[in-house]
Amino acid sequence: MDSTFEQITSDILADPLFQETRHFVHHGAENSVYDHSIATAQAAYAIALRLGLENAEVISVTRAALLHDFFGYDWHSDWFKSYQQEFSGWQRLRHMHAFIHGDIAAQRARAHFHLSDRQCSAIASHMFPLSFSVPKSSEAWIITLADKIVASREMAQAAKYYTAKFCRKLFRAA
Repeated sequence: MDSTFEQITSDILADPLFQETRHFVHHGAENSVYDHSIATAQAAYAIALRLGLENAEVISVTRAALLHDFFGYDWHSDWFKSYQQEFSGWQRLRHMHAFIHGDIAAQRARAHFHLSDRQCSAIASHMFPLSFSVPKSSEAWIITLADKIVASREMAQAAKYYTAKFCRKLFRAA
């Protein structure tokens, strides 16, 4: 990692609550929320530098990007499945993880890391167009873009992993 990136993010990376994200699977069996968050923050940092943002903006976007998935639960768990069972129809769809986790992550990040309104808004809107809030700042658009780039790469790697696993199983059975 770049030493400036490390300076910007070191307190978050060392935080015990952030460390818990290592245990939450995200975008495939080989990837955690922790790994995804770091990759997204690195991508956002690189985009911000490439766009020539001022130092304060680079710091802001990088820290918010690192916390964009700081939602604090395993959305694959029985707990989350039972939470969703409380809703039906349209309300169940609106309470799916993809639609709600940005707001939850923004609230947790604000409470734990004292982020600005602008950073929290960027976190809350990072799932655009799935989220119900449109990115309203350059930081928000950078985080949204970085997240889509990283998630696409991770999903492609997961598809490759599961396809290879399926093929090995198929050929062993033959």
